Amino acid sequence: MFNLLKTAVLMAAITALFMAIGALIGGRAGMMIALVVAVGMNFFSYWFSDKMVLRMYNAQEVDETSAPQFYRMVRDLAQRAQLPMPRVYLINEDAPNAFATGRNPEHAAVAATTGILRVLSESELRGVMAHELAHVRHRDILISTISATMAGAISMLANFAMFFGGRDNEGRPQNPIVGLLVMLLAPLAASLIQMAISRAREFEADRGGAEISGDPKALASALQKIHRYAQGMPLEAAERHPETAQMMIMNPLSGGGLRGLFSTHPSTEERVARLLAMQTA
Repeated sequence: MFNLLKTAVLMAAITALFMAIGALIGGRAGMMIALVVAVGMNFFSYWFSDKMVLRMYNAQEVDETSAPQFYRMVRDLAQRAQLPMPRVYLINEDAPNAFATGRNPEHAAVAATTGILRVLSESELRGVMAHELAHVRHRDILISTISATMAGAISMLANFAMFFGGRDNEGRPQNPIVGLLVMLLAPLAASLIQMAISRAREFEADRGGAEISGDPKALASALQKIHRYAQGMPLEAAERHPETAQMMIMNPLSGGGLRGLFSTHPSTEERVARLLAMQTA
């Protein structure tokens, strides 16, 4: 419940930031224009983002004939989660990872790399796919798509404010120093908010995935194994499209230290600890 509230607060924060930049550029009129632009961008993302992402990863749809064991596993987990059967895809990549996409449970897809099928046991893979179905059940894809789109729009508006200046409600030019600060700080703030939203949703998906699969320990083991493999095995498609990293069960672009502020996922250690606590509860 705390993570749900946290997500709502963060979504409100990124929306408020977007509207504030619109107001800085053109007063009330600028705010309204910014709102219209945001609605248009989110509309496009809502309807077409799944097809775009699957194409980026060259994902190939499979069925019970082409990947019988994997397909039946997803079908069983979807039934346990009381979800419609999603489309199932495989990605020909050695790096172990998986993600879910789609605008709602009725139009969802789950994808896994061939690498993750090789390195995980059956129970571990069930935990991973249950995690992805938990994202579908929680409608996290919609939340992450909106937050990513808003973050991109904020960066665009901030650059506009820098190069073309801003005006207040009476049409007077804004201080150019204010424009420079907005250009530098607004995208940073938007990225931090977006990352925080993603981290909150990952904890919820871990919990939901453990409940769907009925085996928190297996999901914890899968996360540890994926983390070890991911250290020296880059996911090439994610490197080319870093904006998609937040969709993965393990962020292939994450780093330690200061870079942790910009990680789309919580630390593996914390995720594992929470799952093992569920096992003993």
